[in-house]
Amino acid sequence: MSERSIDVDLTRSSSGRVVKERIYKWLLFACAALTVFVTAAIIYTLTADALTFFSMVSPVEFFTGTEWFVRSDGGTFGVWPLVTATLVITFVSALVAVPIGVAAAVYLSEYASDRMRSILKPSLEILAGIPTVVYGYLALVYLTPALQAIGIPVSTFNLLSASIMVGIMIIPMVSSLSEDAMSSVPDSLRQAGYGMGATKYEVSTGVVIPAAISGIFSSFILALSRAIGETMIVVMAAGLRPRMFNFANPLDNLLSSGQPMTAGMVSAVTSDATGGSATYLSMFALGLTLFVITFVMNLASDYVAARYQEEYQ
Repeated sequence: MSERSIDVDLTRSSSGRVVKERIYKWLLFACAALTVFVTAAIIYTLTADALTFFSMVSPVEFFTGTEWFVRSDGGTFGVWPLVTATLVITFVSALVAVPIGVAAAVYLSEYASDRMRSILKPSLEILAGIPTVVYGYLALVYLTPALQAIGIPVSTFNLLSASIMVGIMIIPMVSSLSEDAMSSVPDSLRQAGYGMGATKYEVSTGVVIPAAISGIFSSFILALSRAIGETMIVVMAAGLRPRMFNFANPLDNLLSSGQPMTAGMVSAVTSDATGGSATYLSMFALGLTLFVITFVMNLASDYVAARYQEEYQ
């Protein structure tokens, strides 16, 4: 074999490539900056109009008041009836979505065949794409009469129907994100469980779920943040009557109507209140309060995900 060096020119003119890379860089930066700008603009708008509202209504009255009664020319602005209705719907919807969503995720991740997974997971995605106004219509026309038919004394507009339907709406988010977290668990952990004589159920509940707990918990928080901000379902099914939480009879809160924060915002913007009035500006105060609640929940999700995240080599 002849020994000779073969010089291969692996270089090419880099001027055009550098220009393209710079264009790509600045396009991607513009997209990232746009998202930050939109977020900052929303925060600025909410804060500016909320401060105008608080110049008309005392923040102490707003954050500690237990009565919400607004008119076109003013009213009583105590946010707690709206906050408690929002928290009731969020809590009950979590009771519906979390067990079903996690169970569906375990089945898709551990039990379902590839063919079954290819059918069920897109079906869940379709469920997530149904307009929320359809969910609200189903809650009002079908779910509430069904609850009344089985003897549950709910009123025409009630928090129970709204909570159940919101829970059904967020099931796809819980199941999809939880399934992704479970699928990322290494198979070596599963094989170790099987090697010690564990059944598939024991491996699923004792190995896979604990290993994916950070991702599962993050899916809970994101889904609940979505539930807190839901509008059409609660407007159509829960009603527009603000009611303070009845601690003496908690069940009464579910069986009766209520007005969550999103419904209060809709009521404010669709009323006869003129722009610049306290009733109109209360929409921005409610929006800012809702934004802070969801922001804190997302921070908690990030903290838990970082705190309990498993790292595999």
